[in-house]
Amino acid sequence: MNSFQLKWIAVAAMIIDHTGAVLFPENMVLRCIGRLSFPIFCFLLVEGFFHTRDIGKYMRRLALFAFVSEIPFDLAFYGVLSETGHQNVFFTLLAGAGMMYFLEKYRVWYLRAAAALFIMWLAGAMRSDYGGSGVLLILIYYVFRNYKKSKLVLGAGWNLFLFQGIQRFGAAASVPIAFYNGKRGPGMKYFFYVFYPAHLLLLYILSGIL
Repeated sequence: MNSFQLKWIAVAAMIIDHTGAVLFPENMVLRCIGRLSFPIFCFLLVEGFFHTRDIGKYMRRLALFAFVSEIPFDLAFYGVLSETGHQNVFFTLLAGAGMMYFLEKYRVWYLRAAAALFIMWLAGAMRSDYGGSGVLLILIYYVFRNYKKSKLVLGAGWNLFLFQGIQRFGAAASVPIAFYNGKRGPGMKYFFYVFYPAHLLLLYILSGIL
């Protein structure tokens, strides 16, 4: 399974999750299915980080869509243009990418440990989606990137032991990740970036109609 196919699994789970959250909040089955999305996106972030030709451009793209997505995110989930108590998932992914950039640039262990802890704290302080725990999952996939069994077990464990309730269903994300073949697959990279704010805006519009 290549990264393109994994992205579609993550996107499908995300659509189901957000449709449930915005339009059918009483349907927890939809939210449970959606728990697959974030771990797969974190895994793909790490793979994308190591395969990109320009890390700076990669991070700038994440930053751009983090800010572009914030208003659709707030509208869809809170019904307002600006809600400072919770930021969209692109901010978490950006924080994770920044952490990996620092860890690749500096090899002194205590600097690396301090940077990882600081960025986890920062993600929590800014209240991005999944916060510091989300950055921790990115760190797991980064550190154990070349150790398939370890990253699958620890990735599943992140869902099972750090959370209560429906996030534990996210452990199932290790199944499609296990089939990753290291290949990129077809392009369409900007489609996946644009789709996130676009589908949130659509859900907001539908919530006002239904």
